Amino acid sequence: MEEKEVNIEKKLLALYGLQQIDTQVDKIKIIRGELPLEVEDLEDEIAGLETRTEKFSKEIAEFEKVISDKHASIKESESLMSKYKEQQMNVRNNREYDSLSKELEFQELEIQLSEKKIKEAEFRIEKLNEDIKIANEQLEMRKEDLDAKKNELTEIVAETEKEEQELRDESKMHEQHIEKRLLSAYKRIRQNARNGLAVVHIERDACGGCFNKIPPQHQLDIRMHKKIIVCEYCGRILIDKHDTGEE
Repeated sequence: MEEKEVNIEKKLLALYGLQQIDTQVDKIKIIRGELPLEVEDLEDEIAGLETRTEKFSKEIAEFEKVISDKHASIKESESLMSKYKEQQMNVRNNREYDSLSKELEFQELEIQLSEKKIKEAEFRIEKLNEDIKIANEQLEMRKEDLDAKKNELTEIVAETEKEEQELRDESKMHEQHIEKRLLSAYKRIRQNARNGLAVVHIERDACGGCFNKIPPQHQLDIRMHKKIIVCEYCGRILIDKHDTGEE
């Protein structure tokens, strides 16, 4: 066998070995399933609920200030009305009396307007308190869900963490024996492949990744190790079963 053929075969076997290790890491990730994403989603939802209740609380504080200010306005109007009524007792003519009467009417309207604003603010506070209660109930449930998901994830990680780290270390060691250009191509293909497979066998004259037919000449080139062949349909690197001892 020529040296070039040996080199191509070694490169393919190195890539295939790396693929086997990375596939085992992928399987561990599958065992975890969607749990990490579910935990992240719950954390985002909890943060959103906390922001919402904080916003409601600020709105309540603003309406409480309105109520306080309007109560102060009512007291001021009542004080002015007492003053105007007292002044009416000592008027010198009808013009002064009518002027004070208009001031009294104005203050009565001011009191009515303030009372209306107070009722509106009290209604909004009541509604916001209901919204806070609902949000807090949802928050409590989501926190319970998050604790359960985190515990489940912790248990799974504890079971698989050591194995995964050993595989990742093995993968890094394996990568050192593959030229950078080829390794970059492998990682790019793996990232784009739905099942994470960058190196696949020829299965019944077809690509083991996308199952499209491989031309006979390409199959011969793969068996002869003339060059590294990729599937023209999915871009995966093709390897002959005989090279990996799988027939």
